Amino acid sequence: MNGQEAVALARDMFLDEEHLYGCAETTFVVLKQAYGLQAAEDARAAMVLNGGVALNGCICGALSGGAMALGMLAGERIADHRQAKYTARALMNRVVDVFKAQFGSLNCRDLIEMDIRDPQQHEAFLTGDIWRQRCMQQIELVVAHLAPLSDPLEWDKAVGEVSLLL
Repeated sequence: MNGQEAVALARDMFLDEEHLYGCAETTFVVLKQAYGLQAAEDARAAMVLNGGVALNGCICGALSGGAMALGMLAGERIADHRQAKYTARALMNRVVDVFKAQFGSLNCRDLIEMDIRDPQQHEAFLTGDIWRQRCMQQIELVVAHLAPLSDPLEWDKAVGEVSLLL
């Protein structure tokens, strides 16, 4: 699955009228599918990460969901645990840097300019367009940058680039 296909799948999943999947779940599931990982449809590990960890406004769920999927991919492709961890971190840091440069923050509360633990603000968030626009853009960025790693040639190229930094 290329980056454009993964972004289209993320849009379909996140913007679905039932709104079953938040930012972390969407990113996690889409990337697991792109990577061909087992139980790709299982979003449970990411469900509490939505809204910056349980709606607390911490790190954006798109980043945390993407990091989890990337860690799983690295663990599948690199036998040595320590090397897989270092490689996944280096690859994820590239995405984090682009994300922060584009959006100005990594934290959900700053990105959406709301405290969604507050029931009134959460309701305003759900009924408004912020999640459809801002959150969707953040998911798209993470998915577009990480999905191409499903291609072994792209993976090898990216790993080669970051291994110079390790």
